[in-house]
Amino acid sequence: MMDRGVNTENFNMKRSTKIISIIIVFFLIIAAVIVGRTMIGMHFQKKFSKRPLPGIIVKTVNEKVFQNKVETFGTAVPIRTKAYNIEKYEIISPIKFNQKIKKGDIIAKLKTRNIIAPFDGVIGKRNFSDDIEVSESSIVINLEDSSILYVDVDIPEIYSRFITNELSTDIKFPGNNNKVYKGIVVSTASKINTEKRSLAARISLDNSNLEILPGSLLEITINYNERNSLSIPDTSVILEGNKVYIYKVSQDNLAKKTKIEIGTRDDGFLEVTSGLNEGETIVAEGLKKIRPNGKIKPINK
Repeated sequence: MMDRGVNTENFNMKRSTKIISIIIVFFLIIAAVIVGRTMIGMHFQKKFSKRPLPGIIVKTVNEKVFQNKVETFGTAVPIRTKAYNIEKYEIISPIKFNQKIKKGDIIAKLKTRNIIAPFDGVIGKRNFSDDIEVSESSIVINLEDSSILYVDVDIPEIYSRFITNELSTDIKFPGNNNKVYKGIVVSTASKINTEKRSLAARISLDNSNLEILPGSLLEITINYNERNSLSIPDTSVILEGNKVYIYKVSQDNLAKKTKIEIGTRDDGFLEVTSGLNEGETIVAEGLKKIRPNGKIKPINK
């Protein structure tokens, strides 16, 4: 009986020792895994911490002139024109068409008289219309002063209160590679055209080099409400729904996502109405390289 008891006790001790060994091995494995993962993490952290900061183009916020714009179109007409109906039999020498002449020069030599230019201009033939009665024995010639051109335009009624004399205009001429000329509003109508629901306005354009022919169709942009406002490049904004954000760069070069309000867009720049102050630094390009509140290496461009 005693031998049986001793054997049982020895068996239980061996089983307990085995279980304890298994538990110790289990915890050693867990500890090894934890230590291994920690060392791997430290390795990668050390590796990535050595990476250079991303070089990001930044810009200092400053002011720029912004304007609201009204776009329309109109036809160029010469500042002065005078027509002459001449009987062909009276002409004693050929008339030189499409040539510049000076005030006082002879436009046409006739048998009974000479036609003298009352102003500088260019001689041309008029295109006949139904309201001009011209016989086969006569011609109509024009003397046109195109050194200054007028463009009459219609301004939509909703913009009429903004349009006044002396406003600057940008005039694009598609017939000359979309070259842009400068003009000015010289007069406006005193009332709205009730049929067109528009305000008539006249624009004056310097054409002393005679690049634009009378009758040319011109694209007109009238600028109004000129003001100085904070500006940022349009490449610096993040659009999220109807909200606009930028990355503001702190003194310790952290890129902080900041909400702003914007106004007019002009030539690659946006007007900032709130959310920024003059002199602050923002990320101008390379938004995809940035992590919010991440550190950057600013590059001033």
